[in-house]
Amino acid sequence: MKLNELHDNPGATKRKKRVGRGPGSGLGKMGGRGIKGQKSRSGVAINGYEGGQMPLYQRLPKRGFNRHNAKTFAVVNLGLIQKFIDAGKIDIKKDLDEDAIVAAGVTRRKKDGIRVLAKGEITSKVNLVVTGASKGAVEAIEKAGGKVTVTAPAKEAAAE
Repeated sequence: MKLNELHDNPGATKRKKRVGRGPGSGLGKMGGRGIKGQKSRSGVAINGYEGGQMPLYQRLPKRGFNRHNAKTFAVVNLGLIQKFIDAGKIDIKKDLDEDAIVAAGVTRRKKDGIRVLAKGEITSKVNLVVTGASKGAVEAIEKAGGKVTVTAPAKEAAAE
């Protein structure tokens, strides 16, 4: 085999479509866009348009509701708390409140509070003071000899 005998497999490369390069190319003059109209112009995107028929997204009924004042909680799993305790990043001698959880780096921010879920296992005796906790998480912590204190989420001044 010589360098001048090297070539791609058949069908491996495809020639670029050169639009608007004369009648002999097969895509000359209008370049495959037809005559006049919105779609023949540049910069047109008609997503969801169905030729004047009522579009699907308008035919279907609206569903659901998003509360504009809904509370969002930072979610922390028990297994993650245990991992940070094992790594020595959390001191379990003191009560573990939300500020301590954020300071340790378990979660990035508190949002409207921290909610503890029962995913993973906890073996350390820890006293948690959080905004929310699932039933399973409370049972798991109490089984390990700890205690959970659930505080009400902080109310905003504008809501009162």
